Amino acid sequence: MPGFLSRLFHRPRAAVAAWIETEELRLRSGSVVLIDVRGPDEFNTPPGHLPGAINIPLPDLPDRAAEVAAHARPIVLVCKTDRRSARAAETLLAAGVRDVAILRGGTDGWHEQGLPLE
Repeated sequence: MPGFLSRLFHRPRAAVAAWIETEELRLRSGSVVLIDVRGPDEFNTPPGHLPGAINIPLPDLPDRAAEVAAHARPIVLVCKTDRRSARAAETLLAAGVRDVAILRGGTDGWHEQGLPLE
């Protein structure tokens, strides 16, 4: 229904972040930019971060949105659970970045699946 109303009143629908499951991310890992929005202390200490992740802490994200958009690939956001990632997605979408997804369960979910962290 929201899509119909948007078209009826000629208003674009608000962009919304998608959610991605651990297994799907594992299969698509080379085709996305993985951004870990935790602080450097969490990113660099055990249990670690997901393979290939770039660390951009959530407070720094508004100033680095253009850098994120420049990757021109789908963006997947990750944190320990998925709460900060959801806030990060809102920040990027508000800055005009599209094709943003949130890793459901974050690094905790990744670890629960028995997948390795760096």
